[in-house]
Amino acid sequence: MEEWALSDPQFQKLIQSFSSLPGIGKKSATRIGFHILRMEPSQFSAWVQSIEDAKTKLGFCEICGGLTEDPICNICTSEKRETKILCVVEQPEDIFFIENTKEYHGKYHVLNGAISPLDGIGPEQLRIRQLVERLSDNQITEVLIATNPTLEGDATASYIFSLIKPMEVKITRIAHGITIGGTLEYSDQYTLGKAIKSRLTL
Repeated sequence: MEEWALSDPQFQKLIQSFSSLPGIGKKSATRIGFHILRMEPSQFSAWVQSIEDAKTKLGFCEICGGLTEDPICNICTSEKRETKILCVVEQPEDIFFIENTKEYHGKYHVLNGAISPLDGIGPEQLRIRQLVERLSDNQITEVLIATNPTLEGDATASYIFSLIKPMEVKITRIAHGITIGGTLEYSDQYTLGKAIKSRLTL
C-alpha cells in the first residue's frame, strides 16, 4: 500500500501541501502524510477541528499585532508588564520566543515583516507608522529593536532608528549571542535571553 501510495496523485498532492509549510521537506511531509492516513477517524477529526478552531478564533492584537483570541492581547492589557519599554519584532511568533527567555517584561510591537526592496517590501508595508503613533504620547522611554540579525532585519532596525532618533526615547538593539544571518526562531532560550540582557544603546 505504501509503495503504491508514493506515486498516487492524491497522496502526492497531500505531500505537496505539507511541503509548503516552513521547515518541512519532502521526506518529513511524506512521514506526516502516512501518519495522517493511519490516524483513527475520531483522532483525525479532532486534529482537523483544532486547526479550524485556531484559524477561525485566533487573530492579531489591535495594539501590538501579536497573536490573540481577543481584540487586545493579554500582554497589552496586563498591569504587571512594564509600560515604558517597547520591544519591536518582525513577526508575531517572535514574541513567543522572547517570552520563553523570561528576561523581558515590557510591551511589544510587531512590524509584520522587514524592509526588503528585492521582495517589494518597504516601510509602507510594515507597521512602522503605528509604532511612531505609539511613541507620540511620550509614555515609552525605551524602544528595544529586536529585528532579526539579517540584512533585512538590520536595514529595518537602521530605518526605525533614524525615524525615532529625534524623539526623546532611549533606543536599544538586541545584542550578543544571536548568530549573524540567523533568526530568533532558531536561537536557544539561553542565547536569546543573554542577547536581551546585554542589549546596547544605539
